[in-house]
Amino acid sequence: MAVDRNQILNAAASLLARRSTAPMDEVARAAGISRATLNRHFAGRDALVLALQELGIARCEEALDAARLEDGSTEEALRRGIQELAPSADLINFLYCESQLFEPEHHHEGWDRIDARLTEFFRLGQQRGDLRIDLSPAWLTEALYGLLGSAAWAITDGRLARKDFTFMVSELLLGGARKQGS
Repeated sequence: MAVDRNQILNAAASLLARRSTAPMDEVARAAGISRATLNRHFAGRDALVLALQELGIARCEEALDAARLEDGSTEEALRRGIQELAPSADLINFLYCESQLFEPEHHHEGWDRIDARLTEFFRLGQQRGDLRIDLSPAWLTEALYGLLGSAAWAITDGRLARKDFTFMVSELLLGGARKQGS
């Protein structure tokens, strides 16, 4: 039976989002394969995390495309973006927190593209007069990542219902970022 690499990555993403320090044996069990098979696909945890990084970048870019951030009001577009990112929020959080990704040799230009896209979205919202200008677009991007990760963790931990994800993240971010009187 052929082992599907995407199946392994999805199982690993699901497990590591809940238990970021899970050993490779546990990742293999979660994927329904042996440790030897896992090692044939990924020569260690670093290789697995780098492959998860590729998956996370692809999912983020697909979500931002689907959200059509350039359409409608800043508020509507942000809500769509959060809703589209929600299914991958736990993976994004894991990758955001995984320290090896921030070492220069593991930096990926895909994250730069995503950051630039979100930062530009927030900058345009400021130019339209929808968002406060005293908060930098880069900070709003970081705040969005933080809220996505926190909400994903709260869902995993049973403190937030999945159905409330988009509302809770949007309301908190917009509550702080919305220009007064908007």
